[in-house]
Amino acid sequence: MIINCAAYQHGRKLADISVSEISSYVARPDCFVWVALKDPKPDELQAMQREFGLHELAVEDAQPGHQRPKIEEYDGSLFVVLHLIERNDDELSVGEVAIFAAPKYVLSVRSRAERGLADVRARCEQEPELLRHGAGYVLYALMDAVVDRYFPTLDGIESAIEDIEESIFADQPDR
Repeated sequence: MIINCAAYQHGRKLADISVSEISSYVARPDCFVWVALKDPKPDELQAMQREFGLHELAVEDAQPGHQRPKIEEYDGSLFVVLHLIERNDDELSVGEVAIFAAPKYVLSVRSRAERGLADVRARCEQEPELLRHGAGYVLYALMDAVVDRYFPTLDGIESAIEDIEESIFADQPDR
């Protein structure tokens, strides 16, 4: 499902656009398109492959599966796979975000994760001087957000371990 599709130029959002408009915005100088998909159907990924000329192996890896985190280069574009960790009650779930990035586009494909990345888009749009750097800055911002999301989970795990340690050693023998 397409979550968002927008065009940017000189650090500013030009417009929310439809998939059929992507080619015309990508053709503009100093313009890039940022598309976000969530649990896409195969035909949606194929449409993005045609629009951006995505490498077939990278598209295959972006389909829901269990890829290892990685960064690969394909003909002037980058393909990145990151794991997303979410805490639901006392359970941890692992999702993925696959990111295709080149000077003219960023495509994020989120799978098996409920929490979106709209906050990253909002933050980027509030920083036009940084967004002026284009797709490279967006890739950085997405990767940074994924890493930052690990900290609350790690803090919770650390706190749970400390509680377990306290309960184990609370009734220590006197020897």
